[in-house]
Amino acid sequence: MSDLIIWTYDWVPQGPRGFVRDLRLRWACEEAGLAYAVRTVPFDGRQTNHLQHQPFGQVPFLSDGDLDIFESGAGLLHLARKSEKLMPRDPDGEAQTVQWMIAALNTIEMVSVPWWFLEVSGAKDNGLAGWMKSRLDQLEKVLSEREWLAADRFTSADLLMADVLRVSKVRALGDRPATETYVTRVTDRPSFKKARADQLAHFAAADESRSAAG
Repeated sequence: MSDLIIWTYDWVPQGPRGFVRDLRLRWACEEAGLAYAVRTVPFDGRQTNHLQHQPFGQVPFLSDGDLDIFESGAGLLHLARKSEKLMPRDPDGEAQTVQWMIAALNTIEMVSVPWWFLEVSGAKDNGLAGWMKSRLDQLEKVLSEREWLAADRFTSADLLMADVLRVSKVRALGDRPATETYVTRVTDRPSFKKARADQLAHFAAADESRSAAG
């Protein structure tokens, strides 16, 4: 049995399925060929039922033997350090990869998530739209000049950035062909398809269990 355990919810509603962030860790393990298991914490009562592992009651968190890590970005960086398939071992390639992973979280997702919440809540004046458009336009320029973000090859930086960008409503804010091509290329990888299919199957099985219990 693998020491790597990816923790996620036992069930989520239909809307988040395929986007719950344990997928990032599943995908990384599939890319790197790292054996892992998936275990769960209850969705019901999630605000308080696993705070000893995740102080905000979220998922995923990662166990690697005696080591526990919360936040998907931290877990992904931990996995990247285990496999050169996810991050180069030379200092320059590693630095490029890490900086773009942080950019995905701190520059793009930091804006896209609150913008998305305002959009789906029906806010009449989404004051974040201009900020997000500027960030996405700048990223479009980068992606129009290179195939991959770091080290001239696929890395965990691409995994993370593509996962942030694959929310279709985010990419619908403007016409950015290089970004579209990039997201399609990265999410066409067999490892992504397997990770997503496995997550969807996990929650579908939970539907049956809840129905039987109800």
